[in-house]
Amino acid sequence: MSQETKCKPSIDFSELDSYIDSLSTLNGSLITVLHKAQDIFGYLPKEVLAHISERLHIPVSKVYGVVTFYSFFTTTLKGKYRVNVCLGTACFVRGAQDVLDEFKKELNIEVGKTTDDGLFSLDALRCVGACGLAPVVSVNGKVYGRMVPDKVKGIIKEYKDKEGA
Repeated sequence: MSQETKCKPSIDFSELDSYIDSLSTLNGSLITVLHKAQDIFGYLPKEVLAHISERLHIPVSKVYGVVTFYSFFTTTLKGKYRVNVCLGTACFVRGAQDVLDEFKKELNIEVGKTTDDGLFSLDALRCVGACGLAPVVSVNGKVYGRMVPDKVKGIIKEYKDKEGA
């Protein structure tokens, strides 16, 4: 098969379209539609942004501007398990950087990257609002408080065990 005849797999927009069709109005719905799209696809690739732009009758530049402004949206595919290390002041002074460094070492990735197997992505956040538990790590929303580097291997193992790895 030649390169010209190979087709890029198309994205199935049916679930997103159903959601958009269920909205009572499209005015002011961009952020909720982006959240729904990210829930469906795991991230917001350019094809999804273009589709949302078309469906909501909004310039793609505006859609992209909103996505890049808010930190909870991502245009890159994240791992199945999204590890977030808080580097806010309370967490930082209690050793969060050492925890982050240990995650980088154990997962063999840098902040903002995803492991080759697609299981883990690693990000650093500013204050997650759990200062009393500092330093804090969250994995897909599950919070681990009073973290120390020695606990990192156990957290990674917990999620690898779920995968049977």
